[in-house]
Amino acid sequence: MHFALDSHDTYGTADDDPDRSVPNPAKRTAHQAVQAARARLSRAETRRDEKLLTLRSPKPDTPTTITNHMHDLITAPVRDAHADLAAAIAAHKATPTRLPLGQVRPGQQVLDTETKLLTHAIRIAAFNTQTMLARTIATATDYRKAGNEAHALVRTALTGTGDIHPTPGRLHIRLDPLHTPRATTALAQLCTALNETATTYPGTHLQLHYSVKSHQ
Repeated sequence: MHFALDSHDTYGTADDDPDRSVPNPAKRTAHQAVQAARARLSRAETRRDEKLLTLRSPKPDTPTTITNHMHDLITAPVRDAHADLAAAIAAHKATPTRLPLGQVRPGQQVLDTETKLLTHAIRIAAFNTQTMLARTIATATDYRKAGNEAHALVRTALTGTGDIHPTPGRLHIRLDPLHTPRATTALAQLCTALNETATTYPGTHLQLHYSVKSHQ
């Protein structure tokens, strides 16, 4: 939430790759047609069996004759349902599973990829940085509420003020105290832990050194 990882960064668009392979929507429609044909066949067979059972189970002392014509009339819906199912299966097999995007959705647009990747990379790097700092507060400081407030403390520190003093071989970052002595102490201990890593500023030979100013 704090890094807006799901935000919409740009309204710029570009043409999607028309040759990209995508699922063919007609394949799903053909599959649904096969399922519907199977259901119709099942219902037709049930009705046929019910009618034949009724004819073959007359009341006592009631003569019954089942002619070929009668049988054909009763079973005709089943034969039609079988034919429909066979046609649906054939249509399903003939429908390609995937097609080029240009055939499925001509002219489809996508959001500008370069802007999206760049902003996501920045956000992910910021998120990883905050997570690392919060973990360091929890493991290398005496901040008792680190389990619940470490991330909030890091956000406060990163938006705070301070001074930058370059000296030979060192880049000194002097941070202003935070709003409470407890938070300021935790920040100072975090600075000590960061200094132990002996990290250099990217692209230079200057070692980063962090400290917190004393309360005036």
